[in-house]
Amino acid sequence: MAKFMLAYHGGGMPEGEEAQAAAMAAWGAYMTKYADTFVGESNPVGMSKTVTPEGVADNGGSNPISGFAFVEAADINAACAIAAECPVLTDGGTVEVAPVVEM
Repeated sequence: MAKFMLAYHGGGMPEGEEAQAAAMAAWGAYMTKYADTFVGESNPVGMSKTVTPEGVADNGGSNPISGFAFVEAADINAACAIAAECPVLTDGGTVEVAPVVEM
């Protein structure tokens, strides 16, 4: 099995308690369904800073991440199939899938 990083972009917290509860339930179901594939940490993240030779900007970068996870899968296509069911997609977000290069 190979290891892949899922980088979540966009999405957001739904407004209202009922919508938030539904979103949390969707994430819970997703994480439970693929519990055997997730390895290490999986977390949402706050707004990032961008560091360049010119300094530090509080803009989150050109495509800020909203969270991340690591999964084990047979290949990148299998990892993409897991990402295709991610709840962030129902809220207008995207998931970037990248192989982790072991050093």
